[in-house]
Amino acid sequence: MYSKYLDIHPDIKDALDKGLGIVALESTIISHGMPYPQNVETAKILENIVLENGAFPATIAIIDGIIKIGLTSSELEYLGTSKDIAKVSRRDIAPIIASKRSGATTVAATMFFAAMAGIKIFATGGIGGVHRGAETSFDISCDLLELSKTNVNVVCAGVKSILDIGLTLEKLETLGVPVIGYKTDKFPAFFTCDSGFNVDYRFDSAEDIAKMLKIKWDLNLKGGTLISNPIPKEFEADGAIINDAISKALDDANKNNIKGKNITPFLLDRIKTLTDGKSLSSNIELVKNNAKVASEIAVCLSKLNQN
Repeated sequence: MYSKYLDIHPDIKDALDKGLGIVALESTIISHGMPYPQNVETAKILENIVLENGAFPATIAIIDGIIKIGLTSSELEYLGTSKDIAKVSRRDIAPIIASKRSGATTVAATMFFAAMAGIKIFATGGIGGVHRGAETSFDISCDLLELSKTNVNVVCAGVKSILDIGLTLEKLETLGVPVIGYKTDKFPAFFTCDSGFNVDYRFDSAEDIAKMLKIKWDLNLKGGTLISNPIPKEFEADGAIINDAISKALDDANKNNIKGKNITPFLLDRIKTLTDGKSLSSNIELVKNNAKVASEIAVCLSKLNQN
C-alpha cells in the first residue's frame, strides 16, 4: 500500500531479502544537528563504521516527497548543504510527502520509516524527551511515544542533556519502554557518562541484547527498547562546563522566544559556541560509538533470526 512512497536502496533491499544486519541512521543530524562540512563527513563516517562492523547502513530521509531508505553520496551532500530541508517528525510526514518537499528525519520519523522497511536496529546520538519546564510548556518529544509503539531498537548516548532527564525516564517507564544500559548501570547524559540516574537493566554484550530483543518481539511486546551506550570516557565532556553552557543556552532561548521543534537545534548550536566547539567533537564521537554498537547488535540479531 505504501510502496509507491518508498525507495529502498538496492544494497539495503538485498540485505533485507537475505536477512542480514542493517542499521538505520537518521538524517536530522545532517541537516539540523551539525554545521557543514562536519555534518556530511560524519554521515559518511557513520556509514563506514556500520560497514566495517559487518552490517549495512541505511540513512533515512525524504527527498522530493519520496521516502529514501539508504542514501547516495550526492543525496547526503544535498541534505547537508541545502537550506530548505524540513525537520520531519511523525506529524510532518504526510504534509512533507504531499508537497513533494525534502525532509531530514528525527528519531520518531526514522523509527517509523525503519519499521516500514523492516529494519529493527537504529543508531542515533540522543533521543528527544521531556523538556525542562514541561510542566508549563507541555513540550515533550514525539520520540518517546514512538518508542512505545514502534518495534525498532534505538542505540543512543541517553537523552540530550538539555532535557529534564529524570522526567524523561519517568515518562519512558509510564510508556512501558525498557531502558537498557550497555556495559553500564548508569543512564548517560549525552556529553557525559553519568546523568545521576540508573538504567532499568544492564547487558554487557551485543549478543545478550539481541537475545533480549528477540524474546521481546517473539512475545509480541510492542514497541522499541532504548539501549543507553555512554560516550567513551576519553571523549567525555566536562560536566560543569556543559551544564553551565546549557543554562546559558536555555536563557538565550527564553529571551528569543524559541520554542517547539526549533529549540533543540538552537540549543545545540549555542552550546557548541559556548564550549568553543568541544560539544560538537563529543557529539561526533558518541554517535560513532553508537553506530558501532548498533552494528554489533544488528549482526547478532540477524544470526539469531536465521537460526
